[in-house]
Amino acid sequence: MTATIKIGPHAVGAGERPLVVAEMSGNHNGDLGRALAIVDAVAESGAHALKLQTYRPDTITIDVDTPAFRISSGHELWGGENLYRLYERAHTPYEWHAPIFERARERGLTVFSSPFDATAVELLESLDAPAYKIASSELVDLPLIRLVAGTGKPMVISTGMATVAEIDAAVRTARDGGAAGIILLACTASYPAPPADSNLRRLPVLAGAFDVPVGLSDHTPGIGVAVASVALGACFIEKHVTLDRADGGVDSDFSLNPAELSALVAESGRAYAALGGRAIGPTPAEREGLRFRRSLFVVEDVRAGDPVTAHNVRSIRPAGGLAPVEIDRVLGRTFTTDVPRGTPLSWDLI
Repeated sequence: MTATIKIGPHAVGAGERPLVVAEMSGNHNGDLGRALAIVDAVAESGAHALKLQTYRPDTITIDVDTPAFRISSGHELWGGENLYRLYERAHTPYEWHAPIFERARERGLTVFSSPFDATAVELLESLDAPAYKIASSELVDLPLIRLVAGTGKPMVISTGMATVAEIDAAVRTARDGGAAGIILLACTASYPAPPADSNLRRLPVLAGAFDVPVGLSDHTPGIGVAVASVALGACFIEKHVTLDRADGGVDSDFSLNPAELSALVAESGRAYAALGGRAIGPTPAEREGLRFRRSLFVVEDVRAGDPVTAHNVRSIRPAGGLAPVEIDRVLGRTFTTDVPRGTPLSWDLI
């Protein structure tokens, strides 16, 4: 696999603890104060980075209300909504970006965004964004990918809905365009996403096929799927976050609250630490445990000439005596000397 990729001060790659990225999306509910409070909550959770989405309604769609521009009525969260109106509610105003970036950096967070057009890239470049994320629906917008790659920054590309051919075209475009490394995210682009659709086994397939670090953009409830992804090689985990799901908001139903985000940071770190190596055998931490394996011990005071019986020699803890498998070879023999109770059995005693 390729070398690790730097996003701000963070190294992202197979040999690194997973980077946990909190996606604010539209959970600010149109209130800059709430947006800044989300930044503070993300920082206090221990997450490593904050991600925004940079667009205006007019840069992502147009104000038309025909069936093609409405979300299907059966959608769990946004059924029947007009795209333009939804993006009006959900977007983060361009003039908020500078104070959000400033607050995030003050709180020690790496902050970057998903741009959706050239004006967004221009804004994010002016704020010195250290990386860019391409959303799943924009993976097929190769001119946008080429534009973003031209910044020379690392790119994180979400692959929800994409075929292998589409992913290949996006990766080739990003590489040819000058991106400073690529991270591919497995993603199920449904909101919320059923865990059964996560297909985490595709993570090593993506890593092997494209020779890049991989991660997960996760829209399932809770943290279980995200933590499990670490075992399949995820080194970048993105989850939507809100202050409180009860407050509502366009993405609140599948967003983590601050306590859950903190748990994700801790548990993904534990999952990574648990990967360890491929060796089978006792670990250094088990050294003390080896002392308490079972072995054959003299469990009654015996005199020279006494026979070895199942009553005076038994397999017990700790280690130190003959292996338990030797019991059939020692029963019926005689002791060559007096032996006190609690003595490990050895061949010179019988």
